Amino acid sequence: MPPKPKFTREEVASVALAIIKEEGVSALTAREVGKRLGTTVSPIFTIFTNMEDLKWAARELALKEFEEYVSDFREYTPAFKRIGMKMVSYAIHEPELYKLLFMQERPQGQKFSDTMGELGSMAGTCIELLEKDYGVTKEEASSLFEQMWVYTYGIGSLCAMKVCDFTEEEIANRLGQIFAGQLMLIKSGRMNSIPGVPYKEADKT
Repeated sequence: MPPKPKFTREEVASVALAIIKEEGVSALTAREVGKRLGTTVSPIFTIFTNMEDLKWAARELALKEFEEYVSDFREYTPAFKRIGMKMVSYAIHEPELYKLLFMQERPQGQKFSDTMGELGSMAGTCIELLEKDYGVTKEEASSLFEQMWVYTYGIGSLCAMKVCDFTEEEIANRLGQIFAGQLMLIKSGRMNSIPGVPYKEADKT
């Protein structure tokens, strides 16, 4: 009969999350987790298959924290923009957790829909807000959300990596302008008429 774990799964994951928050994903080691728990590494591997398993358990906790961070969006108008602003704010104030949530390298690329699935309930909430507040269909709302998520993710990544230092006003303006353009395109009925022409080198002759 296997030994009973000294710690719960959430207790160990919480310690892992604290390490990542303070020092980044690269600092997450079995030795450091054991040190903070005041034990050896053995209890860790009684609960988790490996350190990758522990990292993703920590990510689950980080996602809950992120959802709590943006949870005041219904108090603002437009609510969807508030979520985008808070996402970038999270990247600025919690860069290591933003990287854990949104910037983890995979062994190989995955479908965009799978990436959206990793956002938990947030994607569905955003799509519902867009449908309700802007009078678009669910399909149009999904398309609008995906386009805005890519753009917001980009700004957040620039901030988390300290590549750019945007002011709150700059972030609001950039998100607002891109959103307005995308919404106008959808409302015009021309969304599907924009050609997806592959890049081709110019004829040099």
